[in-house]
Amino acid sequence: MIERSFYFMAVSRVRGAKGAQTRQAILQRALGLASQVGFEGLTIGRLADDLNISKSGLFAHFRSKDALQVEVLRTAAERFVDEVVKPSLATPRGEPRVRALVERWFGWEQSPPLPGGCPFVAAAFELDDRPGPARDFLVRSERDWADTIANVARTAVQEGHFRADLDGEQFARDLHGIMLAYAHASRLMADPRARARAEAAFEALLRDARHPARVAPHAAAHPDAVRPRATRARPEPASGPRGRARPRGF
Repeated sequence: MIERSFYFMAVSRVRGAKGAQTRQAILQRALGLASQVGFEGLTIGRLADDLNISKSGLFAHFRSKDALQVEVLRTAAERFVDEVVKPSLATPRGEPRVRALVERWFGWEQSPPLPGGCPFVAAAFELDDRPGPARDFLVRSERDWADTIANVARTAVQEGHFRADLDGEQFARDLHGIMLAYAHASRLMADPRARARAEAAFEALLRDARHPARVAPHAAAHPDAVRPRATRARPEPASGPRGRARPRGF
């Protein structure tokens, strides 16, 4: 009886592991599909057709469209943390960390498993006025991400890379705006200079944030750091030297 009991326990664990692997594979495929058709278009029926499996099989995993959307957003958030946040936080504190964060953010937007671009951008436009568990999860995730950016900016202040009166929350909002504009220009407008323009805007944001004594850009100490692309030199305005900090009215 004891041997028989252990046998059934082992079988149950194997089945549980296979079930978890199957569920994860479904969610990864659902995430890629959501980046293309949107979260409102992501239904159990649509996903079942895409995976060529039965709707009843998918229903056993997720039970409802709302549950499916939340789990796909959760999967996206976990991947974003693993691919963008954790590696960036392992880089040197201060401006190098800010640069690494943005470089990996660019990579996330162009990630091959996300053929339609960042799923959070798509979800934000779809779910902004649709109350429900998916919207609630998205709002919490976006707030966490904004807090992360603001905290990294505050660390740069502590390191002496950014000026002491920098508003971390405003820095996070401005950076988010740059990345949203980049997604719009690259995806919808197919602007070949979308990345270059976004990087130029980011460098301007850094110049404004930098400590007044730091007239030269901070040397990025990480291979993932964003570096300005080569552009044609433009004449400097007669009003002052390059790199002088400009007040932002915080």
